[in-house]
Amino acid sequence: MKKRVIIMGAAGRDFHNFNTVFRGNPDYEVVAFTATQIPDIEGRVYPPELAGDLYPNGIPIEPEERLAELIKEKDVDIVVFAYSDVSNQYVMERSAIVNAAGADFMLLGTKDTMIEPKKPLISITAVRTGSGKSQTTRRVSDILKAKGRKLAVIRHPMPYGNLVEQEVQRYETYADLDRYQCTIEEREEYEPHLDRGTIVYAGVDYEKILRQAEAEADIVIWDGGNNDFSFYKPDLSIVVVDPHRAGHELIYYPSGVNLRTADIVVINKIDTASFDDIQFVRRNVTSVNPRARIIEAASPIMVEDPEVIRDKRVLVIEDGPTLTHGGMKYGAGTIAAKQCGAAEIVDPRPYTVASITETYNKYPKIGRLLPAMGYGERQIKDLQETVNRVDCDAVVIGTPIDLTRLIDFKVPTTRVRYELQEIGYPTLEDLLTDF
Repeated sequence: MKKRVIIMGAAGRDFHNFNTVFRGNPDYEVVAFTATQIPDIEGRVYPPELAGDLYPNGIPIEPEERLAELIKEKDVDIVVFAYSDVSNQYVMERSAIVNAAGADFMLLGTKDTMIEPKKPLISITAVRTGSGKSQTTRRVSDILKAKGRKLAVIRHPMPYGNLVEQEVQRYETYADLDRYQCTIEEREEYEPHLDRGTIVYAGVDYEKILRQAEAEADIVIWDGGNNDFSFYKPDLSIVVVDPHRAGHELIYYPSGVNLRTADIVVINKIDTASFDDIQFVRRNVTSVNPRARIIEAASPIMVEDPEVIRDKRVLVIEDGPTLTHGGMKYGAGTIAAKQCGAAEIVDPRPYTVASITETYNKYPKIGRLLPAMGYGERQIKDLQETVNRVDCDAVVIGTPIDLTRLIDFKVPTTRVRYELQEIGYPTLEDLLTDF
């Protein structure tokens, strides 16, 4: 008899696990996905065009809060956990819910879910959101381009819109961002690559995405999301760790998978982290993966116009996921505000509206920073209204995109950028030359 399955996810790894393991597999019937982390994705359907012949009506996407009820209601045998950047404790608490409701709890591994590439592939992942993965990917891209290689970057999925239309997405210009109606979260990941003239792919069906990318590239780079492990089997695995969250590399899921499979580990932010925390992370890395080459690096910030900040009362906007499920208390914008002599970082919480207020209710530890939330048109409007309600002299934009393309600011703004800078030997260029 078919095993009845629920896949727990957040519109990313869950769809990939279905596509690689369950789609077209007559031994299983996936009766539902559950959704969390991302606003407004439950209540949809994984469409029949993507689900395959065994699912003519598609597969419903339910809120995770209904998990125990769904297990009993649909007589479920197996629940597959398929999202990332959560503590090991969190994962096992979900296992307890599942097991108590009568079902088996499953985590799919690299063998069954990594697609085999036909071109050389480098994966770049991290142990937490906000570790510095994006600037590491940009640094690797710059090195390879200087060596005459033609690249395609494949980005971890963020399919928050029409899933059929998002099956395979190719980004070459800013017009493509508008054409695909990208959220702020998507733009944060794509724009820096487009600024460098690098083609970016994303979507839902990652085998189709890979084959299309391979048709126009010498080398493919997997640009991972959160701390998820690669959807592809890499020829070289680079993992970024964050000493500002020392120890998380061993106690978050699936950080330990990335760390144990890494060829190169980048210890980032050594210019701002304590010596003890850097050494603690280094010991953790070598304890589980002594063969990995370790690179130390910094992520120095560059402020477009420091005078916009100096002696001003500023609102600081930071990368959304880094502050929310990433759990960071500050980002590049905060560092810039302090270094450039801001008179005050203004607390936005008294001015928030609608979905932005809900974000603070869900993540109360964010504090006096404003996460650049924008998972859809409604939330971007809420962000716009919140920003312009705040009583401040200027806005510091610490998120990687040009927010002025999406929001009309009533006060002066300045952007903060950051890139990876290796410290000492070896460097990424040394190791990539060997590769």
